[in-house]
Amino acid sequence: MAETPITNPKKRKTLHDFFPPDQSKRGPKVLKDALGALTNTCISGLTIITNFMSSVEESIALEFLSRQPWRTDLARRVIHYGGTYCLMPPRTATPAERKMIESNILAADPIPSQLTFLLDKMVAQELYDTDRRPGYCIVNEYTETQGISAHVENFRFGEPVCALTMGDGDFMRFHELVKSDDGSVRSGKAAKAERTGRKRDVWLPPRSLLVMRGDARRKWQHEIVRGKKGRQEGWKRTSLTFRVEK
Repeated sequence: MAETPITNPKKRKTLHDFFPPDQSKRGPKVLKDALGALTNTCISGLTIITNFMSSVEESIALEFLSRQPWRTDLARRVIHYGGTYCLMPPRTATPAERKMIESNILAADPIPSQLTFLLDKMVAQELYDTDRRPGYCIVNEYTETQGISAHVENFRFGEPVCALTMGDGDFMRFHELVKSDDGSVRSGKAAKAERTGRKRDVWLPPRSLLVMRGDARRKWQHEIVRGKKGRQEGWKRTSLTFRVEK
């Protein structure tokens, strides 16, 4: 009597069935941890927390910011909270006018109560201590062709530096430096910082929080590339960068 062929043989289990291989060693650029954060494994110290805020919270924050006074002396609109700043002289300014404008130091308002819920969220995520919350925030609004030059946040500020994305998502480009350098864009020193040639583009989803510590904070410049690539008509990203005193 002929044997009936086995059409669905039971697969024999291997060691991998009981001890799955470490997925983190397979090379994905982004890994998800238990807190719901996305950690970019290419840049040490860089973390992205997705869905850091709800869409309702985002709408409320954007509506509040739309009613505030903005700086318009730059290519993009900017608001400062905490600390001091000075305006950018126009290209047509004479040396005397430039000196006068740059010597006029303006005091920024503190972070308004309408935005402190974001600080509460960062404390809840254990990014900052309750008694050491960020006192500085720069709001940047980017439209279709706008960006910001590569730079490292001033070393007078501590860690982490956190950047919240609202509105449309975008890529942030990182450039590795040979050594830590916080030369500013305004002074021209940021452009002269020596790079290794390594660069990485990191996607910032809407309502995500970028967290920079260690090398990501000190040895990688970050920028938003100017241009329309990947941006549709009406595209707009509002970024809030939070910094804390050392």
